[in-house]
This record gives sequence, structure tokens and C-alpha cells, in this order.
Amino acid sequence: MTKLLAVIKREYIQRVRTKFFVIATLLGPLVMAGFAVVPALMFSIKAGGPTRIAIIDQTGKMYTRVARELATDRRSRQSETPEEPTDPSGANRQEQAEQTGKLFQGSFQVEEIQLGNRPIEDVKRELDSRIQNKNLDGYLVLPLNLLADGQPEFRARNTADLFTQGHVQSSISWAVRAQRMIDAHIDESAIEKMSKPVKLKTTGAGGQVSSGGSSFYLAFGMGLLIYMCVLLYGQFVLGAVIEEKETRIAEILFSSMRSFPLMMGKLIGVSLVALTQLSIWALAFLVFTIFGVGMLAARGVPITMPHLSPSVFVFFVLFFLMGYFIYATVYAVVGSMVTTTQEGGQLALPIVLLLVAGFYLSFSIIRSPNSSLAFWASMFPFFAPITMLTRIVTETPPLWQIALSLAIGWVTAVGLIWLAARIYRVGMLMTGKRASIPEVWRWVRQA
Repeated sequence: MTKLLAVIKREYIQRVRTKFFVIATLLGPLVMAGFAVVPALMFSIKAGGPTRIAIIDQTGKMYTRVARELATDRRSRQSETPEEPTDPSGANRQEQAEQTGKLFQGSFQVEEIQLGNRPIEDVKRELDSRIQNKNLDGYLVLPLNLLADGQPEFRARNTADLFTQGHVQSSISWAVRAQRMIDAHIDESAIEKMSKPVKLKTTGAGGQVSSGGSSFYLAFGMGLLIYMCVLLYGQFVLGAVIEEKETRIAEILFSSMRSFPLMMGKLIGVSLVALTQLSIWALAFLVFTIFGVGMLAARGVPITMPHLSPSVFVFFVLFFLMGYFIYATVYAVVGSMVTTTQEGGQLALPIVLLLVAGFYLSFSIIRSPNSSLAFWASMFPFFAPITMLTRIVTETPPLWQIALSLAIGWVTAVGLIWLAARIYRVGMLMTGKRASIPEVWRWVRQA
């Protein structure tokens, strides 16, 4: 035990004292704040003035309606094909998405062009000249048979601006729909009131408002966190295992201690470095979140936080640690088989694919959390960190299944460390020998 603690202490202190660790730890919260602040600042930047559009109304009665629709954006009040969320938190996400769309859309400056006795082709050439001289951004031609089956024409200087084109098309559709109702002597306001969509309130078995959507995003976020940790710190574990191979120091270490505690000490030491950095970042993220929510609440913006059971956070921590150590030990196994970090990076690609497979399985599991697929996927240790937590937040399985999944996962991690230690010990003594799969299996049996 003393030798194990000595290895853990060396691996931890050696990496915590590096300049890279200090700089990365300090820059992490700043990067997180940048991801939250910079997009908002970029969205708020107004690229130029309002979009200048001229309208040629050949119908003689559609200009006012189309101009009003362009200015008011009725899409934010009612969608032509509304898709209502299934929980209150989803409603907030829908509203936020609509507000984000408005930031891209911009404002409009509309003017009416009277034809008089002039041919329409002459008017179009005049407007084309204004577009070329950058005095106009585009013009819209409303044909005489617009209310029947006529197709309006929109000629713009920037044909790649899909946001403006979509808004113009939607505005014309709303204006034509309203005018058709008036021509048919139908009360437009009554139709809008009757067409108001129904909002579904989802409750759990106890009658409480469901937070399943938020809980699923929590599970998905945990999987993403494991994915990022594997990418960020997997190379650290890989490098720590290969380090003594390159310097041949491990031959001396093997004379004083067994390979298993050496490998265990390396893995725990490097993992503690990763968890230390993650804890600092998590604390900074919590401070930024509390500060941001306070600012939004002071400005009158409603903030709804999901109500989650404390057990969900306990399972979050347990499965996160289990998932991290499982994939970290796989990196240790890979490091035991190769001689350079470059070879290890190429061989570690299937590790990422295993994690991605867990993401895809979670979408099927959330629909049927008690199916056979859900059960076996949550027992498979490489998928369990994502799939089992998805089951917990959707329809909590029996406690024995959760405990069994955790037990299988931790036993798998320990078994992988044992396997990595045996490969590592023999591999150190087989310098120059190519580590093929049959050769590695021979190492495991000989160690």
C-alpha cells in the first residue's frame, strides 16, 4: 500500500506542478464564460441597417398587409405548423429558439412602387438599377392573380440570405391568407383564436409536473462530459503509461514492486489530476450560472429550474466516475501495447466509437426504458454510464439493476487494470517485438 500511495503521489504532484496544468485550469473558466458571452455579443451585432425592400402591388390591395407582416413577424406568435413541447421546460426552449431566430432576421424598410401607366418591365429595370447602385436590397412583385394561384417574385441583391427570403415568403403567406378570409367574409380574429394550439401538461405518477425532458438532457450532458474527459485526459493516461517505456525506468521499478500496483498508481494519480481540474471548472461554472441567473431574474426574465431528485445527482457522480475510469483503463491497456504516443492515439480510435454508440442507444432506450435492449445495454460496462442514467431519469429501474450495473462496471475497470499491468510488464522486456494481437495474448498468459 505504501508503494501504491508513493506512485499516486508522484504522478499527481508531478503533473499538478506543471505550467500547462496551471494555465489550462485558469483558462478553462474563461473559455466557458467566452462560450456563453461571445455568441450573445455576436448575435447582437447589427450587420448594416434595415433591409430595404420595394413592393410592386399589382393587386392594388395587398401592399399594406404585406408591409405590416414584414414589420411585425407573426411567426413568433403562431407557427403555421406548430410543434408544442411536452413539458414546461420545453416551452422555454421553444421561446428561446424563436428569440434567436429574430436576432438573425433583422428589420425591414418597405416602400411602395406605383406603376401608374408605366410598363412593369420598365419599373423592374429601374429597380434593378437601384439594386446595382446599392440604394435598394431587393424588390417584391405581387402579381394580379396573387390571391388565386399567382406566384410572387422576389429579386434580391443577396440571394444567399435565406433568413430574409424565408421571412418574406412567410409574410406574403400570412397576408394572402388574411385577405382570402376577408374576401370570403370570415372573421380573421375568430379563426386565429380557434386555431390557437393546445399546450400539453405532462405529469408523473405522483401528479407532479414532469421534468423528464430536463433529466434526459442531464443524462445526455453527462455522456458528453465523459466524452470530453476521455478526449482531454485519455492522452494523459496514455502518456503516463508509455513514459517509463521510453526511458526504460520501469525495469528498475519492477525490481521493487509488482506491475499491478504500479499501473493502478499511475491511473489513479493521473485521474486525480483530471478530477482536480474538473472540480475547479465545475465550481467556476456553478458560480457563473448563479451569477447569470441572478442577472436575468433582475431584468425580469423568467427562469425555471428543473426539479430533480437528489438521487439523480448521486447516480450522476457514480456513473460518471465509473465511466471515466473504464475508458481511462482502456487507454492504459492501449498504452501497454504500444511504444509511442502516436501509435497509441491511432489505436485508441475505437474507444471513442464505443462511447458514440452509447449515445445512439440512448435515443432508443428513452422510448422503452424497460425493454430487453435497454436492460442489456445498461449492463454492458462501456455503454452503462450513458444508457443506465437514461433509464434512471426516464423510468427508474429496480435498485438491484442499478447496483449490478455499477458492480459490473467497476469490476471491468479493475480487470482492465490487471490486464494492462500484465501486458505492460512483459512488453517492457520485449523491446523491438511487434505487439500484434496474438503476441499480446501470449504476453498475458506468460506474465
